[in-house]
Amino acid sequence: MKVPLVIRAVLLGFCVSTLGIGTWTIVVNGLPGPWSVLLMGTVLIFFWMYFSGKWKPSNTQAFRKFCIRQTNLKGPVWIWGLIAAFLIFLFVNASFMLTFRLVEFQPEIFKNLSALNDLPALQAWSIIIGISITAGVCEEIGYRGYLQKPLEQKYGPIVAISISSIIFIVIHLNQAWLGSIMVPIIPISIMIGYLAYATNSLIPGIIAHVCFDIILSSYWWSDVIGTFERKPISMTGADNHFIIILMVVLLSTALFIVAIRKLMKLKMENSVDLV
Repeated sequence: MKVPLVIRAVLLGFCVSTLGIGTWTIVVNGLPGPWSVLLMGTVLIFFWMYFSGKWKPSNTQAFRKFCIRQTNLKGPVWIWGLIAAFLIFLFVNASFMLTFRLVEFQPEIFKNLSALNDLPALQAWSIIIGISITAGVCEEIGYRGYLQKPLEQKYGPIVAISISSIIFIVIHLNQAWLGSIMVPIIPISIMIGYLAYATNSLIPGIIAHVCFDIILSSYWWSDVIGTFERKPISMTGADNHFIIILMVVLLSTALFIVAIRKLMKLKMENSVDLV
């Protein structure tokens, strides 16, 4: 009996992502920070090349090229894709701040990379960069590529993006901090999924993912660039900071929708040109 596509896609996406993340775990535990990043950067180049369809086996090359989506984007798609990526980056950080103005920030739960605080700056930043690039590349290839793309083809974008978003959240359930930011994590996952679908590319999503992971790793999960010290509005009232952050969340969401609509229009125009 043939395994259903949903199960195959979920397992494949998980395995592809975990292969990259697991490799980084081994590398960073075996080499000092700067050297681990250099080695992992080399590994990620080969990782990208293989999963984009290079090398044998030849019978999987077409599928690998299909899952990696497009890598050569037209100018307007690049522009709007990068705008949408920046808006995701803005939404991530603003939504986290908004969350912890509604509930109290608990650094003892959230800061799982606090060991970075005691490292020399070069080593700490090397690990932050390594974490961010590895997660951005491997998770996007796995979940928005190998998981989401086949499901898009059979079930359409809504079902595919919903399933990839759910799995993306599920694979982070082992993180103690997830419960406190579950509300913003859901739209963030959906936004990255729609960006991959609208551009038919993983590259803008990878850029967004790497950038917001750098801030998450250096600010929210450690104190390398500071820490969040604002109190909930139940204690301070709705001050200017809260109002500004709320407006940033709403505005970045609205502008992201505009960017996605523009990307979808470009995608339709491109499909017409190909007919």
